[in-house]
Amino acid sequence: MAHIAIIVPTLNEESQIVAGLKIMQVWRGSECELIIADGGSVDQTVALAEPLADRVVAAPKGRAAQMNAGAASARSEILWFLHADSLPPDNAIALIQTALADPNRDWGRFDVRLSGPHPALRMVETLMNGRSRLTGIATGDQGIFVRRAIFEQIGGYPLIALMEDIALSQLLKRHSPPVCLRQPLITSSRRWERGGVFRTILLMWRLRLAYFFGADPDQLARIYYRHK
Repeated sequence: MAHIAIIVPTLNEESQIVAGLKIMQVWRGSECELIIADGGSVDQTVALAEPLADRVVAAPKGRAAQMNAGAASARSEILWFLHADSLPPDNAIALIQTALADPNRDWGRFDVRLSGPHPALRMVETLMNGRSRLTGIATGDQGIFVRRAIFEQIGGYPLIALMEDIALSQLLKRHSPPVCLRQPLITSSRRWERGGVFRTILLMWRLRLAYFFGADPDQLARIYYRHK
């Protein structure tokens, strides 16, 4: 079966990083390499991650640049980009290997389930997963996986400040539709809880619509991080 590189971008994730990496320890070695791409953490993220990863790669701040740096250090046939606050299902590796055993599929993603109990979060995750199936566009929260050869062919993640996952999906769709796995990643709902569920929903819809109509990702990033 294909070997998989799990690439986790981090920036000051000391409160989240250990839980996810512990789940992945069983996969290291024969099935996976585990790579942390750190964007300059000033907390204990790197110290906590080093014993639980095969490599910690220093990269310029920004998820696109960090994930490209992690991919450049990988040795595996498949790249799986996983956020530090996402917890994968126990059988995630087998699911990815099976999904990409089809030579006509080059990439895919998981469904997402948000960690919080708020009823509105069930609506958020349902809309995220449904929209992704309809459009063939994945978000970083859904754990994008891709054949390394295709990732390198398209030039990796576009180096933009926000919406890099959407830009990558648009490039990958030219090669094949995504495999949309129904098994969910459990992703932290802190973004919605901190900003208010409904305010955050409206903000994200506003930013995505603006990006669709050609807004500058740098400007969108300033809006996003100001609210964050």
